[in-house]
Amino acid sequence: MTSSPDSRIPTPESRRPDTLVCVVFYNEKDRLGATLARFPSNRDYDVVVVDDGSTDRSAEDAERSGFRVIRHPTNRGIGAAIRSGMDAALAGGYDYFVVTAGSGKLLPEELPVVLDPVREGTCDYCQGSRFLRGEHTTNFPAHRKWMIKGFNLFVLLLMGRWFSDVTCGYRAYTTKLLRDPRVNIHQPWLDRYEMEYYVHYKALTGGYRILEVPVTVAYPADEKQYSKIRPIVGWFSMLRPWLLLRLGLRN
Repeated sequence: MTSSPDSRIPTPESRRPDTLVCVVFYNEKDRLGATLARFPSNRDYDVVVVDDGSTDRSAEDAERSGFRVIRHPTNRGIGAAIRSGMDAALAGGYDYFVVTAGSGKLLPEELPVVLDPVREGTCDYCQGSRFLRGEHTTNFPAHRKWMIKGFNLFVLLLMGRWFSDVTCGYRAYTTKLLRDPRVNIHQPWLDRYEMEYYVHYKALTGGYRILEVPVTVAYPADEKQYSKIRPIVGWFSMLRPWLLLRLGLRN
């Protein structure tokens, strides 16, 4: 008698992806749909779209995309949106987590550039960079370029390690980092821009391997729309995790 394959053993076609990609957005009605459409249909990762309380009906574009959507009833901050994606990755048992933006500035087709080094074991945390050889960033506002370089210098002086682009939002992590008991992503003070820099600090001080790779950031031609970061308030939100953690005032 011929034996049949054990149905309990997943086939390559049925095996669940090991990576969850989180697309965060807030009021991106004019850009979100086009961004989501750029993800390939034959992808080997799952996608979750996190709406941080949009009021411009862009959440409806996300739901029409066919991707899983997590909606915040009110705007809580990009850190809270990223946390919702991280929680989904941890609850789903994924090995890797990627965060990117729904604004169209970060290109879905470049996702393997950021993800593959983590998947292949080259590093534990990989971040895109607008300053490494090979990047093709367009319409880069000059004042933003110099502010980023100043931020990089601040991190160098504080931590003793140089990064070419600490602020780029294209990031991939092993979820082992997020499960580390020394890392607590559920602290309320991480709801705004603090989250990404908190995790970066924890990766740096926790002995995790960090790698930067060149990516494209496609800024819109209209500089008024290039970023939602509020002057002074937003930049302080990005700086303070480094200071508070370095001084031992937060954990």
